[in-house]
Amino acid sequence: MFMIIGRLSALLKHEAAGGVLLMLAAAAALTLDNSPLAHLYDALLTVPVVMQVGALTLEKPLLLCINDGLMALFFLLVGLEIKRELLDGNLSSWRQAVLPAMGAVGGMAAPALIYTALNAGDPVALHGWAIPAATDIAFAVGILALLGSRVPAGLKVFLLAVAVIDDLGAILIIAVFYTADLSLTSLAIAGAAAALLLALNLAGATRLLPYILVGLVMWVAVLKSGVHATLAGVVVAFFIPLRTSDVSTKPPLLRAEHGLHGFVALFVMPVFAFANAGVHLGGLSPGDFLSPVPLGIAAGLLVGNQLGIFGLTWASVRLGFCRLPEGVTWLHVYGASALAGIGFTMSLFIGALAFEDPAHQAAVRIGVLSGSLLSGIVGYTTLRWFAGRKGAVVA
Repeated sequence: MFMIIGRLSALLKHEAAGGVLLMLAAAAALTLDNSPLAHLYDALLTVPVVMQVGALTLEKPLLLCINDGLMALFFLLVGLEIKRELLDGNLSSWRQAVLPAMGAVGGMAAPALIYTALNAGDPVALHGWAIPAATDIAFAVGILALLGSRVPAGLKVFLLAVAVIDDLGAILIIAVFYTADLSLTSLAIAGAAAALLLALNLAGATRLLPYILVGLVMWVAVLKSGVHATLAGVVVAFFIPLRTSDVSTKPPLLRAEHGLHGFVALFVMPVFAFANAGVHLGGLSPGDFLSPVPLGIAAGLLVGNQLGIFGLTWASVRLGFCRLPEGVTWLHVYGASALAGIGFTMSLFIGALAFEDPAHQAAVRIGVLSGSLLSGIVGYTTLRWFAGRKGAVVA
């Protein structure tokens, strides 16, 4: 018994654990939504959840509680990772950042252009232009972890940096393009909370509790403001200090990141996947996969990321702006570009913001699932069977 528990604990600590749990959660959602228990799956997601503190009442179905509440923790973790990378990590200098930055720009622009081109005649469908412009870091890094020593360390750093910049771009897209009618009163409260967070930072506060309490106030205010509530997590993250005057204690940002990482990877993201990946496949025909919305998403994820990331990376190196990491070949870059087409979590999230009607949401899930699956197969196959062979081209 103890041996089984020990092995399970080791598996959960593996880098690929988050990606594996995401796949299992998505598979469970698809299975349930295409079984005699489909009505129970749908009923679960519509269960009303009520939170009340005094006169303040929040009432939402379970699905929106997951997407607005739990995902705020995901965005908090993303914000912490972005801040750390910008100050002390792979994005802390122009020389380190230029290669993944160019790749990320291509990985956002090309998928969006492909989707837009395939949906140009439908103004409603065009709301989903940003859906394929997102990379699921858990899946991509999980697959790299499964490949082990077959891929050089520099490639993992490159893909992580691309994904981090991509996440930053997705956050900006959500804030600018997927914001509803604004409540100035709620925004003012959120602004006051941000000012208090800044004061805590400038005062050198190193305990996490004050940041958490003020962050909760900000989350509620942002939720009521019309800006998507998850963005509160990013704002809070950027005020949590990375450096402290006491070198003997672990910085608050690193403590928060370490504390959140396992919970987000092993619980928040699988729960989100389970709640958002369900789609009824009964009666689907090839034409449903080839209709403009799912085709635009799938083609954007699969083709757009390969063209955009590989193309701008290649151009940047050839023009002398940067060079490939040591040991990384162009086949490695191509494989990583394909893996970046796994847009699962963030793509589904943006799709939920872009469309309200069930028909478009089902199309989004079909496109995201098919595009991400094909991208994962191409990326894994390239890195597993071809990139490590002798004779692979190095820049």
